Amino acid sequence: MEAQGPYLNSSALLSPLGVLRSLQILFGCVTLSLVAHDGGYGEAYGYFCMFAWAWCLALSGLVVSLELSRLQGCLGLSWENFTISFAMLAVLMELTASSVYPVYFVQLECGPEAAGSCESRSFRISASAFSALTCIAYGAEVHLSRARPGHIGAYMATTPGLLKVVQAYVACIIFGALANGSEYSRYPATQWCVAVYSICFTLTSLVIGLNVSGQTGALRCPFDRLVVLYTFLATLLYLSAAVVWPIFCFDSKYGSVERPASCSLGDCPWDSQLIITIFTFINLILYLVDLIYSQRLRYIPEP
Repeated sequence: MEAQGPYLNSSALLSPLGVLRSLQILFGCVTLSLVAHDGGYGEAYGYFCMFAWAWCLALSGLVVSLELSRLQGCLGLSWENFTISFAMLAVLMELTASSVYPVYFVQLECGPEAAGSCESRSFRISASAFSALTCIAYGAEVHLSRARPGHIGAYMATTPGLLKVVQAYVACIIFGALANGSEYSRYPATQWCVAVYSICFTLTSLVIGLNVSGQTGALRCPFDRLVVLYTFLATLLYLSAAVVWPIFCFDSKYGSVERPASCSLGDCPWDSQLIITIFTFINLILYLVDLIYSQRLRYIPEP
């Protein structure tokens, strides 16, 4: 019989990436335990935070388990593209949860007259702190795994690849605001903006999916050129949305310049329209930066 190496890959735990992933799992477990024990959560914001923490913890555990057992090759994925894409998405989800949870669940005052006890407040503050530590651990993994100019690496490890994940995540925030009573169906112009968000999100997700699945070579055209062309078109589409959406939402002829006094907190179309406007401009900037980086930098793709 031929000599074989050990079944377990010790570098999955002892390498710098392995240490970071172990910390991610540790911090994620502590965060979930604190919230589940006495931190408390509720409403849509709390359930999102719990989902973000649980999902990131589960995926980190899966990544470490597959690398430890050397079974990642059985998935048929481009492993480096998958892990860097997940790490970047985890940074965004953990950052959102670390921002949302203390805003909605941590109160400065505690005691008999306050809504929550001091002990519950301590648990919530601790959970927010460990959530932030988890976000930092994922950010460190992204920094450590990023491709460097002139080096052979995965597309998703490049700056344009990482920006694709951020663009898709920002689009999800926009969709959430659209679904929250944004009244986008009032005008054909705002419906056009929704079409822009949908088209760009679909194609950006397709770019990510092709890289993660390792199927970019199946395309007959050069993948990098197609992506640059799409990024240019997406920039123009978002530019149109950045002009049209604010006009038809905040111009006095079509909407309201100021927030209506009758709007209640958490159930106000004007608030949703403002969120969509802000993140439309954020995604426009992201696509523009993506386009600039794609033109300036050249990366050697994986063989």
